[in-house]
Parts: sequence; structure tokens; C-alpha cells
Amino acid sequence: MRVLRRSEKIVLIVVLLVVILIVSLFIVQNTSKPSPTATPSPTPTETSPTPTNTTYPTPTILPTPTMPSQTPTTTTAPTSLYPGEVTQYQGQNLTPINGFIEDIDQHPDVAIMGTQYLNQATYSLTVTGLVNKPSNYTYDDVVNNFPSYQQVGTLLCVEGWSVTMLWQGVSVYALLQASGVSSNATTIIFYAPDGYSTSLPLDYIVQNNIILAYKVNNVTLPATLGWPLMLIAQNQYGYKWIKWVTEIDASNDSSYQGYWESRGYPINATIGDPNSLTLQRDSVLVVEAIVVSFAGIVIAAVIYTTLKKPKTKQPKTSEPPESG
Repeated sequence: MRVLRRSEKIVLIVVLLVVILIVSLFIVQNTSKPSPTATPSPTPTETSPTPTNTTYPTPTILPTPTMPSQTPTTTTAPTSLYPGEVTQYQGQNLTPINGFIEDIDQHPDVAIMGTQYLNQATYSLTVTGLVNKPSNYTYDDVVNNFPSYQQVGTLLCVEGWSVTMLWQGVSVYALLQASGVSSNATTIIFYAPDGYSTSLPLDYIVQNNIILAYKVNNVTLPATLGWPLMLIAQNQYGYKWIKWVTEIDASNDSSYQGYWESRGYPINATIGDPNSLTLQRDSVLVVEAIVVSFAGIVIAAVIYTTLKKPKTKQPKTSEPPESG
């Protein structure tokens, strides 16, 4: 068997190292979720008044929406509208509901276990954690017994698409106040029945009068979009806009990691914040590239050492002469 010369060994090591790095970086690129590519939409012009710590305006009692179908319906063309749906609000164009549903159909990972079809008769919204009086609300309790707010909000997904719609719902802070939220609470954690969760600072929720929406574009929220309640996380990336909310947990754990946060996404998802998603995702990719490069160098060194090590020749043993 021909023994490789030193120059041939070096060439072989370089080739192996290049192949290892290319394959490893390809794997990293395809397993990392893409950073946002779209330009963040401007801050919505329509905002609701921030709730005070003591009183609320007299609730606007709205007709109880009819219960959505408990079975999936066929998606219609994006140009068709739901009965009673509006496409403009105070001069601002709105994304049709079917346009949003089409985006979801094209990006199924926005729902980790598919659309959740909850039953209005058994649905309960729980407010728990650092509160004086844990509460459970039915759908009718939420819709009829708390002030109603309307907001135009833009959901910007990290995959690059966005929708701008008119949302109507109840103030998260109003729900917390009704349960006597503790002064020790700093973070509000939201849960859904499919195992999804995320969190937001309490200060952010109060200052922006963040709502749980039960209507969109003047129509009862379809199940695909999060019926009965979807969190409208203004100026936050889409993974904070949790759908099918069933629990609100007042906490002091500012480092809580929800579903996507525990998979590498930053807790701070504020659009336009340099310390938010884009910068941290880029840092993660740089670290991954460094780790991959180091691993490739180690592997190449091991291969080089193995090839360089001289083979020990076995001494020939003399055979005894044959007798005869």
C-alpha cells in the first residue's frame, strides 16, 4: 500500500476541513429561523387611553358575538370579506381577514399544533399568580363586563410578512386590576391550550393599554386567528401575539422564556429596538459559526495526527527449519 507523502496529507486535511465547514454552516443556516426582512411598520396612529389605577370608563356593552363554528371552514379567496367586515378605519387601509388567514396557511409554524377550536360553553379565562383574588371568567364575562377598546395594530412576523387590522377587545390591565394584581408583579405570562406561552413586562402592558381582542375588522375573531381571545402586542414581533389565550399569570420572573424564547428567540421582541430580535439573532449565528469552525479545526487536527503517526513495523520472526 502506497504511503501518502507529507504534501498529500496536507491537501487531504484541507479538503476535509473545507467540506466539514461547508456542511456544518449549511446545517446551521437551515435550522436557524430567519431574521425579519420586512421594514417595521409605523406605530399605529389609533391608540386607546391608558387605564388608570383607580377608575375605568363606563363599559360599552356590545352584543354577544355568535359562537364560531367548532369545525374548520374552507378558506375563501383573500378578496372576499366576512359579513360586516370593514376594510378601512379612520382613513387607514386594513388587511382583510382572509388575507391574514392566507398568510397563516402559507406559514403553518405560526400555530405549533394547528388551529385550536375551543368550546364557548366550557371556555374559561384564568387570572392567577401574584394577585389577591385569582379569577375565572367565561367568554361572556370578558366581553360584557369590561370596557371595550378599539386599536389599529400591525402584526409583523419574523418571517417577513405583516398584517394591519382593526382589533377590539378588553384591557389586560383591567383584568389584572379586577383580581388585585400585586405591586410585586413585574411580568405577565400568557398561556394557550396548545402549550404555547409568552410574556411581556407589566409596565409595557399598562403604558400601551394592551388588549385581548375578541373582534377583528368589526367581526368576531375566527378560530384561525385566535378565538376566543388573541393578545394584541402592539410594536412587538408576531411571536408575542399569542392566540387562544386561556390563562394570565402575574409574575415577578422577568427572565421567563415562552415557547419561541426557549428556542433561541429573545425575550425582548420590541420592533426597532437594537437590543431586540435582529441583533440577538445575528449574535447567535456568529456564535454558531465560531463553534462550527472550532469543531472543524479539532476534527482536522485529529485526522492530521492520525495520518502523521508512523506505523510500527512488526519484526519478522524466523520460522524453525523443517525437520525431515
